Amino acid sequence: MTTNTPRQNAHFNDEDSNTSANPAFDSVLSARLSRRSLLGGASAAALGGTALTGCATSGPVAPVSGLGFKPVAKTMADQVTVPEGYTARVIYALGDPLTGSTPAFKNDGTDADFGNRAGDYHDGIEWFGLDASGKPSDSFNSRGLLAMNHEATTDEKLSSFFIHANGGTSVLPRPAAEIDKELMIHGLSVVEVQTDGKAWANKPASAFNRRVTTMTPVTVHGPARGSEHLVTKYSPDGTQARGTLNNCGTGRTPWGTFISGEENWFGYFFRDAKDDDARKKDKQVQALNRYGRKAGAASRHGWESGGAADTYARWNNSAVGASAKDDFRNEMNTFGYIVELDPYDKNSTLRKRTALGRMGHENATFARAVAGQPVVAYMGDDARGEYIYKFVSSAKWDPADANPANRLAAGDKYLDKGTLFAARFKGDGTGEWLELSMDNPVIANSSYFEFKSEADVAVFTRLAADAVGATKMDRPEWGGVNPKNGEVYITLTNNSARTVATVDSANPRVYADMKAGKEQKGNVHGHIVRMSQKNPADASFQWDIYLFASEADADKSKVNLSSLTDDNDLSSPDGLVFSKATGLCWIQTDDGAYTDKTNCMLLAALPGQRGDGGARTLMHGDKQVTTHVGKAQTPATLKRFLVGPKGAEITGITETPDGRAIFVNIQHAGENTKMSDVNDPSKYESRWPANAGYGAGQRPRSATIVITKNDGGVIGT
Repeated sequence: MTTNTPRQNAHFNDEDSNTSANPAFDSVLSARLSRRSLLGGASAAALGGTALTGCATSGPVAPVSGLGFKPVAKTMADQVTVPEGYTARVIYALGDPLTGSTPAFKNDGTDADFGNRAGDYHDGIEWFGLDASGKPSDSFNSRGLLAMNHEATTDEKLSSFFIHANGGTSVLPRPAAEIDKELMIHGLSVVEVQTDGKAWANKPASAFNRRVTTMTPVTVHGPARGSEHLVTKYSPDGTQARGTLNNCGTGRTPWGTFISGEENWFGYFFRDAKDDDARKKDKQVQALNRYGRKAGAASRHGWESGGAADTYARWNNSAVGASAKDDFRNEMNTFGYIVELDPYDKNSTLRKRTALGRMGHENATFARAVAGQPVVAYMGDDARGEYIYKFVSSAKWDPADANPANRLAAGDKYLDKGTLFAARFKGDGTGEWLELSMDNPVIANSSYFEFKSEADVAVFTRLAADAVGATKMDRPEWGGVNPKNGEVYITLTNNSARTVATVDSANPRVYADMKAGKEQKGNVHGHIVRMSQKNPADASFQWDIYLFASEADADKSKVNLSSLTDDNDLSSPDGLVFSKATGLCWIQTDDGAYTDKTNCMLLAALPGQRGDGGARTLMHGDKQVTTHVGKAQTPATLKRFLVGPKGAEITGITETPDGRAIFVNIQHAGENTKMSDVNDPSKYESRWPANAGYGAGQRPRSATIVITKNDGGVIGT
């Protein structure tokens, strides 16, 4: 391990480890299978944090046929801006107490006890209702639990500097006390929220409040349970693990639990430069390279440098002991899964569902459960050139499981056994789901990677998708299922590595874009693909591209293919959630390409249906690509609803059952502040939400906001 050496880390979403030979789809058509001051209207919304008691409101409304708000203009103001007639209010921010005995957050870098506080980088979020007596309810609207992810933390070089008094240490070895804080601000939280009909607030002393961190015991479920690949010094039998990490998108299961995706976890681990030699001919060397951990790779935060205790040693992924039972060479294999939590039971154990594969999971979104049919979930692997996946349960859906006595046992039933598939897109607007199991001869007889068991497929899923020839996509992120027609939407955020040589029908754009005088290339702004199937479990599907993200003034023949205007142009779609109350499609951005002109945003859309546009041919020099596009957008079908503060990404979104309150997460405001300026607020890129009146100190904080309509109506209508 290098001592006293500073290291510069890449952005945690900047992964590109797919070096497989899988080409763009059009070239494999004939191949065999082996191939992201608050304003309420025009005035600043008042903010507060007092605990409130609630009353029920009216029930759900029918899906809407129009967008009933004035679009928000692009802005670079350091605030959250919402439409006229709406109010936004911060209700839960980094460091907020989750117990009655936890001190108020000072926000000066001296705070401790993050195991009892809100974590950092609020991301995906889901609503779990409570009735007046505190029992689970799918219809009560004024009281509930927000379960959410805490993805990462703002850092420069090695240190998560906003949570440390003087910005932390940026050389190795790092102080254990700093690492201990950082270990606790990752993970998940459950927080109770309530309204009295006038304002929402969190309840810091609720018995439901809970944190899950990188240190929380978890159990491994599914085909990888007990696998040799999950054997560690902590769990010699490969059935247990610790914590969850880099959690990004979320979902809610048909049986009422919380689903979280472990995304870019690979960068937290260190590998010695000679680790390949130490592992000799272990096939995991190929897998480690494929999952972004080449020998000599520096870790993101240097957690492995904190000392000899397992708390720190587990982040050294090198083979240093006599066997896997003596070190943590397999620790990285315990991350990369969909994890399941029962938000109503704080004593329940988190479960890692390995049957849904190991990858850079964004979220999991479920098709509508139908009696007698399998449960189906769709997922994206968020990295350049990665794949879209589908899981089909072995068990058939029993409607009695919608309200089971044991929610996690229902998860065992539907998520521990099933078949995983990867998507291959065809140039004619159809596609097929390629089976990833030992029943597929391409997997069983693969010369690309040696698969011996279903555990191998579950742990080394990316290599299985490589082997069958899935289509490389432009960073597949959130998925959402349209409640009206069951169509599946997957955001493809962007891809700086997309070239003329690799464009295909499903990823058809490559172009140059200027930001602050500098040229950006590839699929700079991203797009959203849409898929339909007669039955979610079918092996085939049809697809088109619902939306091409673009700046409004871009070339409409090559880039702005969805005819976006100043009312609805966007870059880098990331979060995508359908409202069950209204049917609106909410789209959030994680943008680095358009931030010279606007902060990140949230848009509302009327989704339409696959095939409502037509075929479109694009020319890239001498290369011709035909794609399938949705109908052109107008401000009547797509509008900007919110713009966030400086440096922030707009992440998760959820709602009350009646659609009259939505909860939106705002992540990493001010992330471009320099560590050397940590104690000089005048130099912060952002001071939100403190500049909007929420909490102590001036350091920016990730936070959850609640948005309501001033007339009490349904959001977006």
